[in-house]
Amino acid sequence: MAGHSKWANIKHRKGRQDAKRSKIWSKCSKAIIVAAKNGGGSPEMNLALRYAIDEAKAQNMPKDTISNAIKKGTGELAGVTYESIVYEGYGPAGVAVMVDILTDNRNRTAAELRKTFEKGGGNLGATGCVAYNFEQKGQIFVTKEGTDEEELMMAALEAGADDVEDADEFFEVLCEPTNYTAVRQAIEEANYTIESGSVAMIPQQTVEVTGAKDVNKVINFIDALEDNEDVQNVHANFDISDEDMAALED
Repeated sequence: MAGHSKWANIKHRKGRQDAKRSKIWSKCSKAIIVAAKNGGGSPEMNLALRYAIDEAKAQNMPKDTISNAIKKGTGELAGVTYESIVYEGYGPAGVAVMVDILTDNRNRTAAELRKTFEKGGGNLGATGCVAYNFEQKGQIFVTKEGTDEEELMMAALEAGADDVEDADEFFEVLCEPTNYTAVRQAIEEANYTIESGSVAMIPQQTVEVTGAKDVNKVINFIDALEDNEDVQNVHANFDISDEDMAALED
C-alpha cells in the first residue's frame, strides 16, 4: 500500500479533517462550483456534482453553503472562476508528487507551492517530470465495518472494477476512470459505506521511506501541501512500513 491509500489511512487516524474543517469546506465548495459549472446544477443529471455534494456532506458542510456553491457554479450567484492545474515535483526522500489545483490566481498558487516544496526539502518540477510514474485510476475507499469483502468484490467487479484490495481500515476499489461512476453506483446500491472516492493518480513505482526523521519529513510535507486551500488532491509514491506508521501515530 503506497501513496494515496497510505495517506488516506494516516488522515483518518490522525483526525486531521475535523481540525481543518474550514479549509476542507473551502475545497469542497470549489469542487461543487466547478462541477456545477461544467455539468449543470442538478445532481440527478450531473454525477460529478452529486459526488462533490456527497463529499461535502461527509464533511458536515452546511446545506446552505452547498446550495450557494451550486448557484455560484450555475451563475445564479456571483462567484469566481477557478482554473484547474496540475503541478509536479519531488518532495523529501525523493518522493514523486503530483498536486491537483483549483485556483483563481495561478501566480499566487505557483509561488506558494514553490515555497512549500523548498521548505519541505523538495523542488517543484516541470510538467511531465513525474507524471510518467503515475496511472490515472478510479479509486474508492469503502469502510470495512458492515462490509462483506466477497460481496463487495463481486458487486464491484461486475460493475467494471479492476481489483479490490485490503487497505488497512478500508477496502480500496480500483477501476478505469471511465468505469468510476458505474462502480461507485454499484457499491452505493449494495448499501456499503464509501469513505471517499475520486479519480486519482496511482503510482506505478514506489519509494520506501524509513526512519522517523524521513517519515516525518514526508508526512509534514504532504500535510503542508494539503493545507493550501487551492490544493484539491495530492498524489505521491511514498511507501511507509506498518512499524513506522505505528511510531508516527504514537
